[in-house]
Amino acid sequence: MATDYYAVLGVRRDASQDEIKKAFRRLARELHPDVNPDPKTQERFKEINAAYEVLSDPQKKQVYDLGGDPLSANGGGGGAGGFGAGGFGNFSDIMDAFFGNAAQRGPRSRTRRGQDAMIRLEIDLNEAAFGTTKDIQVDTAVVCNTCSGEGAAPGTSAQTCDMCRGRGEVSQVTRSFLGQVMTSRPCPQCQGFGTVVPTPCPECAGDGRIRSRRTLTVKIPAGVDNGTRIQLAGEGEVGPGGGPPGDLYVEIHELPHSVFQRRGDDLHCTVTIPMTAAALGTKCPLETLDGLEEIDIRPGTQSGQSVPLHGRGITHLRGGGRGDLIVHVEVMTPAKLDAEQERLLRELAKLRGEERPLGQFQPGQQGLFSRLKDAFNGR
Repeated sequence: MATDYYAVLGVRRDASQDEIKKAFRRLARELHPDVNPDPKTQERFKEINAAYEVLSDPQKKQVYDLGGDPLSANGGGGGAGGFGAGGFGNFSDIMDAFFGNAAQRGPRSRTRRGQDAMIRLEIDLNEAAFGTTKDIQVDTAVVCNTCSGEGAAPGTSAQTCDMCRGRGEVSQVTRSFLGQVMTSRPCPQCQGFGTVVPTPCPECAGDGRIRSRRTLTVKIPAGVDNGTRIQLAGEGEVGPGGGPPGDLYVEIHELPHSVFQRRGDDLHCTVTIPMTAAALGTKCPLETLDGLEEIDIRPGTQSGQSVPLHGRGITHLRGGGRGDLIVHVEVMTPAKLDAEQERLLRELAKLRGEERPLGQFQPGQQGLFSRLKDAFNGR
């Protein structure tokens, strides 16, 4: 057989019917004579149409795959050059390629769902840890009380559009080599609604909704963090024509704390103590989220060590329990000494055998970029 229909449509021989249909529609949009009047293009259009007529019919496709004449199967059809409905396969496929699915046409509703809205709410660390309740003010669209969402002035109503007669679309007939082709588009007078509002509501200008400020109470669960969004279903904007409202999302923004830094559900802070307190031990008062507590600094505590307070952090948002409070210790070495203080320290150093300490050396800690550089260099 001289013509390779699979090659004409640009599909594999094991292509599915869906792939064949997509390939045909794509080529039909490119090669249709109304789009490209070149005579060579018209011949190409006839070829893809003949190929689709065969490959879209399971019986003809089977005959073609076996090497027979598919156009003689079941009476043949219009042939590659025919201008009848059979000569162009499924005529609705060509129409769908250009104008979409006709079943989706018709007047569209004036009533539509409203958009979702989002506001930002600032809370402090204590509120994030244990939860709270907040009153917020929201400016959103609500149903117009004057027209109850209809969009028409009181005492009036929407009327059927006299241009499209309520269909929401108008049709136009054009001529092509296929014959007369009817196309449809949204009605310019009613914008596709099928009805017009001769006297719009003076309050909402026909939209069926107005802007209004409302006060809502929001429950903030314990454990929320920066970026957490709380959904309030049905509290967003009312849709056009008094349609159902969207949702309102409250995005949490946690304010910085003067002492604690949050990392997940754990809290971190740093306490600075003199070297004598680190050597002898001490107790440091700390105002935690649960009240005043004393941090026990054990004798001999080194700079960089930490003291954990279990269960003093943030409440877990999902699941029970709380994080920890980690107190990092920083030992402060005196920068200036008077004569007596220097004498006493030298005496202490002599008693401890530390007049001339040799020190202990170890490899220094590398930063992230230094470690990456060594890794690339194979060290």
